[in-house]
Amino acid sequence: MLKRLIVLGFLMLGLLGFTTPVLAQMQTDGRETAPVVLDGRFVLEVSSSGNFSAEERADRANQILQNTVTESPHTVRIVTLNGSTTLRLNDVHLLTVTEGDIMPGIEIEEQARAWKRSIETALERAERERTPEYVRRSIQTAIRILVIAAVVQIALFLLQRGLLRRQHRPSISAIQRKRQQVLRLLLNSLQNVLWLGVAYFVTGLFPVTRSVRYRVVSTFTEPIIPFGDRYCSILDLLLLLAAIVALWVLVGWFANWFKSQILQIADDRNVRDALGVLVRAGLTFIGILAILQSWGIDIASLAVLASAVGVGVGFGLQNIANNFISGIIIAFNRPIQVGDFIQIGDLVGTVERIGSRSTELVTLDQLSIIVPNSRFLEQEIVNWSHGNPVSRFRVPVGVAYGSKVPLVRKALLEAARSHPEILRYPAPQVWFQEFGDSSLNFDLFVWIREPQKQFKYRSELNYRIHASLAKYRIEIPFPQRDLHLKSPKLDRAVSAWIDRSGLTDLDVDGETPSTLETIDFDRAESLLDFSDDRCDLESLDLDDLARKMRGSDGVEIKNRRFGLRTYPNAFVGTDAVEWLMRTQKASLKVAIQLGQLPIDRGIIHHVHDEHDFKNERLFYRFYKDES
Repeated sequence: MLKRLIVLGFLMLGLLGFTTPVLAQMQTDGRETAPVVLDGRFVLEVSSSGNFSAEERADRANQILQNTVTESPHTVRIVTLNGSTTLRLNDVHLLTVTEGDIMPGIEIEEQARAWKRSIETALERAERERTPEYVRRSIQTAIRILVIAAVVQIALFLLQRGLLRRQHRPSISAIQRKRQQVLRLLLNSLQNVLWLGVAYFVTGLFPVTRSVRYRVVSTFTEPIIPFGDRYCSILDLLLLLAAIVALWVLVGWFANWFKSQILQIADDRNVRDALGVLVRAGLTFIGILAILQSWGIDIASLAVLASAVGVGVGFGLQNIANNFISGIIIAFNRPIQVGDFIQIGDLVGTVERIGSRSTELVTLDQLSIIVPNSRFLEQEIVNWSHGNPVSRFRVPVGVAYGSKVPLVRKALLEAARSHPEILRYPAPQVWFQEFGDSSLNFDLFVWIREPQKQFKYRSELNYRIHASLAKYRIEIPFPQRDLHLKSPKLDRAVSAWIDRSGLTDLDVDGETPSTLETIDFDRAESLLDFSDDRCDLESLDLDDLARKMRGSDGVEIKNRRFGLRTYPNAFVGTDAVEWLMRTQKASLKVAIQLGQLPIDRGIIHHVHDEHDFKNERLFYRFYKDES
């Protein structure tokens, strides 16, 4: 409601400012002038004369006209007194026509006759508007206007309500929802303009309300604020602000169009964004200078303000300036972008917003942290989403001594492959890292597409690993320590027991040297099947993959247009790569390899047969879709 009232207020000021004549003291061709009005209508304009300002002369004339409007008849005469041409109303001095009141090429007597006609016309109109018949007709007209406005308001409200209902439908697309939001905004603006027009028209029907309207508008149109070499009114400043806002919107629209249409030749998105920011900043700066010049504001007068700002930056705004410039550098270099999952120092989270001075970071605990932009240029940043978001993380696992290594590896791989969000390409890997003090230590390496969920995936993998190790009865050991006791009496007792039992020292150790020497290490290594770590792309069913790509849930196949030529039944390489990454659980590199296989097998091809399969905006087509 508050927002609507603010919009209504701005529209009212704009409507009154553009439809009402000059109502207050102004500057015209270097002359100080002020209007003479009657019942809120402009009658004539006077200038300063001698010791009397234009505003004082106009106020006196306004008061006399208002006091004599109810008298009848009204007699306006031109009288020459002491060499001066004056106007008298019912034998009361009204105005003296001076040299400052006339335009070049016009005589004083001619100006006096024109003023006399204007005053007589205004008095006749004021007398007519105070008759009962006029009041009755005006009331009837006002009622008809209000009824028509109420009917239009109800129609606009019902239309806006229907758009709101359609906007909340789950089947509506994002583009349609945005269009309906624009239509709702236009309907809301039409309602505001409707009632502003009704209020302006109805208040103009009656002399009293028209006078009140004039006094309200004159409050905003009177030049009272010094700005450069001129005085501006509140309405002037509001219109200046509206012009700057309109410039910002138009420049933003042009910059987006320029970036999407002209800068498409640049493959690097960072370059396009940086050039778009540069174009927007440059056009905004030039447009503001042009607006200020057209408003009559001397740009050189702003040099003092610029010098004061420079001194402030030098003494107390170093950090603010540093963060602001850092924000510009971030906008051009794009080390981070909105939606990136990053780590800077001890902070880990997703970039929610990049501002001119600071960046908002949302942690995994959903806490919003405001980070100054300078930190992103002064410290190292870990950006898991930069370029290719596919990343790898490690899950350490320790098992008891005596466990079968191939079985451990099988259990870990089964746990990784059972997780739906772990990529199949590149495949999970198990590395045998070391012989620990109490366990055999392995590392399970897996690849994921959403690095911000790595902590959640690690927890889920630990659950699955625990279940998989229990399935194969592989123990997770407790920490163990060997305790060696040295005592001469204990040594003699152990030696006596060994002699009675007939065991040798080598038997106690468990194996003889000859047994160790006969171990076939090559055969033991062959027992470890490492084929699971390789991506066997050749074993894929390409016919099934092609059928899925051409299906209803596959890539978008339609007529594509580039330049002046249309390519029927084509799809884009970047769309196909994204589809392969999503459906085949593959990384970017492997998805490109998967897309190359149908080309090698003669299933798809580039529309001009000039490129292999690439993650670019190139058009490809199935041979079955050839026209």
